[in-house]
Amino acid sequence: MTEATERALFRRVLHDLAADAGVVEEIVAAARRHSPAVARLPESENRRHIAVLLTAALASAGGPPAPGEQDFTAATLLGRDRAAQGVPITALLRGVQAGRSRATEIAVERGRAAGVGPEAVIQALLDFDRYAGAMELHVIDGYHSAQLELARTARDARTQVLRRLLHGDRRAADGAGSPEAVDPDELERAGLRPDRPYHCVLSDVTDPVRAQALEGRLASSGGAFGLVEGRLAGLAARLPTAAAVGADALVVVAPAAPLSRARHLHALCDAGLRVLGGQGGQRPAGARATGLHHLTDLAVEIALDAQPRLAELLCRDLLGALDPADAFHRELVLTARAYFDHGMRQDQTAAVLHVHPNTVRYRLGRLAALTGTPPEAADPGARPSLLTGLHWHWALRTWLGETRRTE
Repeated sequence: MTEATERALFRRVLHDLAADAGVVEEIVAAARRHSPAVARLPESENRRHIAVLLTAALASAGGPPAPGEQDFTAATLLGRDRAAQGVPITALLRGVQAGRSRATEIAVERGRAAGVGPEAVIQALLDFDRYAGAMELHVIDGYHSAQLELARTARDARTQVLRRLLHGDRRAADGAGSPEAVDPDELERAGLRPDRPYHCVLSDVTDPVRAQALEGRLASSGGAFGLVEGRLAGLAARLPTAAAVGADALVVVAPAAPLSRARHLHALCDAGLRVLGGQGGQRPAGARATGLHHLTDLAVEIALDAQPRLAELLCRDLLGALDPADAFHRELVLTARAYFDHGMRQDQTAAVLHVHPNTVRYRLGRLAALTGTPPEAADPGARPSLLTGLHWHWALRTWLGETRRTE
């Protein structure tokens, strides 16, 4: 036989293979045998796709015309279906490649039995291999496209549930945004359970790329996370770790509580961020906190921050003699603030400010001379009462905030 005759004969062999139900069954068996995840699907589901792919691939081998994009529709649909069914892409490709290998083996056996020479078989199988390779790429493309769509759909649904739980919505004043209005099925799809407590988590991260990275690190805590009011927020089943938060983000976390309290705790976490300097907070430039902070550790500062008019009166009463434009006065107030922040310990204050303890003692004495009765003014060995110390801490903090506003 001439080479052209052999190639024509082998094309007929391949066309016959494509129509052979027994061959389809062998390829299905090979795919299921080499990929347990594929084998968990019904055989009819495997057969449906493989029959279409095999027919197209074998029919293309050994002759024109070259396949166009429309010929790969079945491959794209296979990828999309397997993504929707939750079959991992590696398991899917193992099944596809096992079926491809078995189809090649059967084609070679049938070609030899029909008397087709090796050269004609090789040439036709090269055509088949090119088509099968392109087919696999379309399987992958269909899989990833569906995966992205599913992820966007799931993420959007999860984010909407979070927004309703943590912030409510503006659709109606009839409680449509209340936790009770979130259907249990919606909660489950969002990864939440209505019968368990969650830690409300709020970060200062607004950039979507950074938010996605932080969400990935927080995922080990369980629960659900998403952008709420522009910042990454969430409900964590377990307390996040400082390592998961990292040093480049500021995160406030509340104690675990029922979902019915999530909105209230979210508001408190928001207040905690403001206290710490995140997203428009009141701390000076360069002093913005980072890392993980517990809401309960910020309780006093949050409570004081909620009474700005009273704080202003207290500030004027205790620190009215100080000039916000005077750099030395500012240095004295910063030292006193650090003194209260570190348990009224001069040694610890000195270490934080990188000065000698005598310098701390001197500055506190100068503040005493200017204001009348600051900490340790009357007796260097004495400490103010808890209530007096709280008043001074609040006044100093407020004075620094007023100083920044004038700047």
